[in-house]
Amino acid sequence: MDYSATPKGSRQRKLQPNVRLRNSSVDASDGSLLFEDTSGCGSQTSHQRNQHSGHEAAAFPGQSMLSEPMSNFAMAYGSSLASQGKEMMDKNLDRFIPISKLKYYFAVDTVYVGKKLSLLVFPYMHENWEVSYQQDTPVAPRFDVNAPDLYIPAMGFITYVLVAGLALGTQDRFTPELLGVQASSALVWLITEVLAVLLSLYLVTVSTDLTTIDLLAFSGYKYVGMIIGVVAGLMFGRPAYYLSLLWCCAAIFVFMTRTLRLKLLSEAAAEGRLVRGARNQLRMYLTMSIAAAQPVFMYWLTYHLIR
Repeated sequence: MDYSATPKGSRQRKLQPNVRLRNSSVDASDGSLLFEDTSGCGSQTSHQRNQHSGHEAAAFPGQSMLSEPMSNFAMAYGSSLASQGKEMMDKNLDRFIPISKLKYYFAVDTVYVGKKLSLLVFPYMHENWEVSYQQDTPVAPRFDVNAPDLYIPAMGFITYVLVAGLALGTQDRFTPELLGVQASSALVWLITEVLAVLLSLYLVTVSTDLTTIDLLAFSGYKYVGMIIGVVAGLMFGRPAYYLSLLWCCAAIFVFMTRTLRLKLLSEAAAEGRLVRGARNQLRMYLTMSIAAAQPVFMYWLTYHLIR
């Protein structure tokens, strides 16, 4: 070939091999390639794998059907175990702490609390002291002012501890340890009193419907008079403490005598007839002793709070 041609010709001659290379590459795509394009194989393989897993899931249709009954059975079994545990706990707890009976003693309302506090402070004009019954079951305290309750004793105990802390604070004697000693000593004396009454009833062989909770309620009513005495002493001095405490001591003595009289004595005594016989005399002495112990505890637990 003659490369001394015009510049255009030489330029064309030099460009022909490039054109041929491009054409050869294009033509090679129609034939066999050196490297095979595998970009679409991955998606095809994953698609085939999903189809294979779908075929396997379809091959075991009972697996999903078995999983649901097993889970339902496990839930039912767990709930049955929980209910059985709750029943056993309630049964064992009710053996030591009668929860069902405690609900009765806290069935009060505002009207009952007001009437009961008035009865504890002014029991002299009250005539009917019998507890009302409905089908051999005593009615709730909110329907009968003569029924014992635990709300007033519990609130009275807490209020007494708070008033004792106030009295100690006004005298610059307040410490958390001393307040704890005050509360624990009052609780110990209350438990000791209840245990002493239970032992006395056992020794005298008195058949009565009084329960331990009843005795705890009756013994806790004295905190009302103790609070009145301490508050009067803090506001008006020691003479007011003695006068108010004397009134409350007489009131709690009358209240306890007339209440326990119907519980400990015979039916003849409950109707107001003359009590005769050694057994009834012992019951009368026991009633008077329990009532007379209330003023002693009231003074013992409050005299050191007023100075």
